[in-house]
Amino acid sequence: MAAAKRNPRWYFSLRSPYSWLAYRDLVTMRPDVLDAIEWLPFWEPDARTEEILSDQGVTLPTVAMSRAKNFYILQDTRRLTRARGLHDITWPIDQNPCWEVAHLAWILADDEGRGKDFAAAAYRARWEQNKNISDPEVIAEIAAEFGLDSRRLAGAAEDEDLRKRGAALLERSARDGMFGVPFFISGREKFWGLDRVSQFVSSLTGEPEPEPATLPEREPAPGTNAELLPAGADAGHAGGCG
Repeated sequence: MAAAKRNPRWYFSLRSPYSWLAYRDLVTMRPDVLDAIEWLPFWEPDARTEEILSDQGVTLPTVAMSRAKNFYILQDTRRLTRARGLHDITWPIDQNPCWEVAHLAWILADDEGRGKDFAAAAYRARWEQNKNISDPEVIAEIAAEFGLDSRRLAGAAEDEDLRKRGAALLERSARDGMFGVPFFISGREKFWGLDRVSQFVSSLTGEPEPEPATLPEREPAPGTNAELLPAGADAGHAGGCG
């Protein structure tokens, strides 16, 4: 890998399907990139964390998701997982989730050098095993898998000092201009979304970005004056939609 730009990092969420898929793409194709960058968790804070942020004058760019957007994400995730050959994916039902439970536990796991392992297990639990990662018992199971302190990780959301550390990370996301996950930063360049993973890798490594797929050339429709169209122009289609 080329010399890394200053403090390359990504904001990930254990809740987000797009963050999970970005993680899978990188761990499959460029695990060296995941090892080279800083990992920073993001989650929608509960009332207690919001109070800490409010006292610090921090407002996060989080908004309630509309029903229409939620249905779109369901469809989009199904398309994206099938395109990756993932056919046994579950869509978890989150009833009154507390995202501090998993994300503050991740901080503790990362303190022990097992943050990446914990994230992989939490993603697997959520998206492949249909487990509720807001359940402290699920977190305890993940902690035990890696020989971590199950009780401490399961009770991470009750640790006020840890909540302050978490709030500081959320404040940092606001300073970084983060507004959605996955969110990558390489030098002054910022990349948002699953479809920007390859651009981030290219910015970080100096390697050329893969060429985008191109559509085959279309034959002009009957009756179209193709010679009057600019080179490469679309000949249009029935219905007059342009």
